[in-house]
Amino acid sequence: MPSLTTLPATATVDDVVEVLDRDGGVIVKDAVSQELISRVFDEIKPYLDLTPWGEGDFMGTRTRRTSSILAKSPSYAEVVLSPHLLGAAEAILGREKAYSWVGEQRLDSKSRVQISCTSAIYIFPGETAQPLHRDDFLHHRVHPGPESQVQALFAGTSYHAANGATMVIPGSHKWDDDRPPRVEEAVPAEMTRGSCLIHLGSTYHGGGANVTKDEPRLAMVLAFARGYLRQEENQYLAVPKQQVLKYPERIQRLLGWDVHEPYCGWWELQDPHVLLRGQDSNVVAAHDLLS
Repeated sequence: MPSLTTLPATATVDDVVEVLDRDGGVIVKDAVSQELISRVFDEIKPYLDLTPWGEGDFMGTRTRRTSSILAKSPSYAEVVLSPHLLGAAEAILGREKAYSWVGEQRLDSKSRVQISCTSAIYIFPGETAQPLHRDDFLHHRVHPGPESQVQALFAGTSYHAANGATMVIPGSHKWDDDRPPRVEEAVPAEMTRGSCLIHLGSTYHGGGANVTKDEPRLAMVLAFARGYLRQEENQYLAVPKQQVLKYPERIQRLLGWDVHEPYCGWWELQDPHVLLRGQDSNVVAAHDLLS
């Protein structure tokens, strides 16, 4: 049975991409620091404590799912910029170019990435296994085909088979849509706190069963999608503008305050980032006067 490869924190983005292309998933050990994980956990714990249990097998009746992490944890911006996931997402989702003609001028457009979803998934003892699935089903993808999403689960706790480590089917990103996943084909993504599982949107996976007595399992999710696709989580509503203004421009644009070439996402025929820069734009000034 295929297993998941674990790479050291010193691995390059090229190393990560190579394994993702082959297996559809890879573990990066110590991808972020213990100190950063602790900070993020402290910031989201009040929200986790208030989050109700899910419903049904997919969401989990002993699982708490807290979304919009960038609205609740300013420190999560450092996770967003961790190089292995962001670099791999940009490399894989930016491979294909779109070509189109405007009169006699040919436009070449390359996919950039945007944040599609941020959440924390807290699986408690007694939870059953989640059905195996592909996360790119929200974009109606046909398989095999170009990827629409690359994402990671950062381990907020020790992550092992008994406490619900994510189950992954290595190589399933190469399957067509007629082949269903089988539980016996999946392997647990066992890793230490601060490590992360990076996987493609086309890779079959699912949360594992937590059969421990007193050991919850926490995953911090970060998903990147092609910049011209609709985000899974509506980031414009999920992260209030006041909070967006506190982040560096790189994070703001990853949240969607950006234009995807050639013309996707503009506001008043401009890059929507002018709305965060305030009076840099005469159009913004006029808009403010009329509102």
